[in-house]
Amino acid sequence: MMKVICTGVDHLPAHLANGELAFALFKSAKREGVGTIAKGWRGSLKRKGFAPSPQAWDFTQFCLAVCAADLACLRSTSADGWTRTIELTVGLHEPLLWAPWKQHAESMLKVLTGDYWTLHFVEGGVSPPDGKAPPLERDCVSLLSGGLDSLIGGIDLLAQGRRPMFVSQLAHEDSQRQRDYAAMLGGGETHQQWSHGISFSGQREPSTRGRSLAFYGFAVLAASRVAAVPVQVFVPENGFICVNPPLVPGRVASLSTRTAHPLFIGMLQELLTGLGVPVQFELPYRFKTKGQMLQECLNQELLRTWAADSTSCGRFRTYNRVHCGRCVPCMIRKSAFLAWGRQTDTTRYVYPSLAQSDKSSGPDDPMAAALAVLTVRTHGLDRFLGATLAFASPDDRRAYRNMLAAGVTELETLLHADGLL
Repeated sequence: MMKVICTGVDHLPAHLANGELAFALFKSAKREGVGTIAKGWRGSLKRKGFAPSPQAWDFTQFCLAVCAADLACLRSTSADGWTRTIELTVGLHEPLLWAPWKQHAESMLKVLTGDYWTLHFVEGGVSPPDGKAPPLERDCVSLLSGGLDSLIGGIDLLAQGRRPMFVSQLAHEDSQRQRDYAAMLGGGETHQQWSHGISFSGQREPSTRGRSLAFYGFAVLAASRVAAVPVQVFVPENGFICVNPPLVPGRVASLSTRTAHPLFIGMLQELLTGLGVPVQFELPYRFKTKGQMLQECLNQELLRTWAADSTSCGRFRTYNRVHCGRCVPCMIRKSAFLAWGRQTDTTRYVYPSLAQSDKSSGPDDPMAAALAVLTVRTHGLDRFLGATLAFASPDDRRAYRNMLAAGVTELETLLHADGLL
């Protein structure tokens, strides 16, 4: 059992149990062995005029606490080298509101990270910032990562006459790109770029299955400045990556990321609704492949200008801010450009062709993609998918199945073009 406590500085225990990890919210505890989350951020929010409801603020505190635990608890020390058992105590401003949602939140986190969570909601959270500023002239929130999908999402919202407030999670390699996109899409002045600011001594867990929760916490916080009720929060992610079907049988559950999985987003929505947070999460492209998103983007001229500049690579930092060209996100990006057919992919790749890519640089993703395509070709799509779509209603299941069939076809075209099939 890995034990983590995240509270305001004044509510940290005087002594930590052996092996227990602790984090102070928004302020350094100046104590050895106590980490810090988003130091100085609350004051910054107040100066910017933010005054979120206690429910929205507690949701953000909860998200940041989960991210801290996810980073601090090493999978390598667990019994099977992957699945952790984490006991997380979170200090909240109004913990009693969360009591009925304890089991739901634990189940939601298991879907996201694949771990067993026990949650304790206690007094000791930091009170919400009480900034004084009128609502911003925006009518929705849209996540902006610097990736191709979030770029298309922003372009489409603009073309539909919407006025999105863009929210980004600071990423060293993409921060300027995020600002450029927000400015180009007319949302530069209200664009929010935030970091979880989690710091602690010791080794960090690299899998970061829970990292997206900080992004969703930021989105809910940003929504507190939007006058609409409820506030739509758009998560622009293609359906193939949303569902993220395991390409080979060994990549099940949390071995494949669940960042925007419809089951997880549905549970997240249920929690927010139950807490009384007037936010509606939307997955507008859950039935679209990345290629279809490119084909159907509502401003093709703008997309052709910016598409190749965007980031997709799962190992972008590893290769010094160059796309590797062989990870699953890179393969889906390459196949999408081929399906689009309106613009040559001028992205710089370490491995422009999958046939010449070096599998020593990480998991053999091209081989996994080839095996997936051959399984579909030999045994049919349903054998490949197995129980992947068990979460969906019958009507949605058909739409997801059609999207995944198109996604496999896009990958097959790439594998043929690169000589792997």
